[in-house]
Amino acid sequence: MKIYHNIDLFQPVPNPIVTVGTFDGVHLGHQQIFARMREEAQHIGGETVVVTFFPHPRLVIHPDSKNLKFINTQERKYEIIARNQIDHLIILPFTREFSNLSSGDFVKRYLVDKIRMRKLIVGYDHHFGKDRLGGFNELKGLGKIYGFELQEVPAMMIDGVPVSSTKIRNALNEGNIKLANSLLGYDYSISGKVVYGNRIGRTIGFPTANIEQDDVYKLISAVGVYACKVDYHGRIYKGMGNIGYRPTIDVGDLTIEVNIFDFDDEIYGERIIIYFIERIRDEKKFENLSALRDQLTIDRAKVLELLR
Repeated sequence: MKIYHNIDLFQPVPNPIVTVGTFDGVHLGHQQIFARMREEAQHIGGETVVVTFFPHPRLVIHPDSKNLKFINTQERKYEIIARNQIDHLIILPFTREFSNLSSGDFVKRYLVDKIRMRKLIVGYDHHFGKDRLGGFNELKGLGKIYGFELQEVPAMMIDGVPVSSTKIRNALNEGNIKLANSLLGYDYSISGKVVYGNRIGRTIGFPTANIEQDDVYKLISAVGVYACKVDYHGRIYKGMGNIGYRPTIDVGDLTIEVNIFDFDDEIYGERIIIYFIERIRDEKKFENLSALRDQLTIDRAKVLELLR
């Protein structure tokens, strides 16, 4: 996949099949759109083009909001889009000035004049342009004016519920990792650099890698203990993760840590990716470290059973 941070560097390609969006999560609904794009491109000898934005529009339009969190980091989002066999990814700088573009001006200036799109494929609830006033009916009219085809992809349904970024965020906030992963179509993850902790885990036989996450806008799943997999330099290990405040030792600050099974390398300063598979219990305060160790022994057995 070719990535363009400046649309002026994009050279015309044959029969561009285009979609536009923020794609927070790049979930199964988004992946369904990408699959349709690939089918259409193959049918007419075209190439697929995804247009997205950076920074996220909400960070520009609502800069004072303290609670804006996103399912994926930008890098992770681009990685998953690439995995969906998209040919071109264009990242448009989102500014206050850009946010004032009408939907018609956006389509004409970027999608028609710059990309010369042949076909636009959008999701069932797609809105765009200033105040998100542009919708499917307006796009139909613009298609007639500028000569591009338009397709709408219906909602992806799982158990009678449409897949959406909002539902995934809600699932993560509740710690329902299994649901979030089923809607994403892959495992939710947090990546970051391994940093020094208080090293108490070592004293009870459960050393952990504490990570400093990559992105302050990353949505962190609910506090609790999780069955995990850990990617370290491309090798995958089983592990037991914890998101929380470690009340037994009164740490106070939110920490993200993982006990990597059958692993004893020193990896401070190294980057790892923690994939969260299932939440096994709430975080609890124990009477002492001995009681904590006993519970972690039970947790480890449960995690191994889940990941077997």
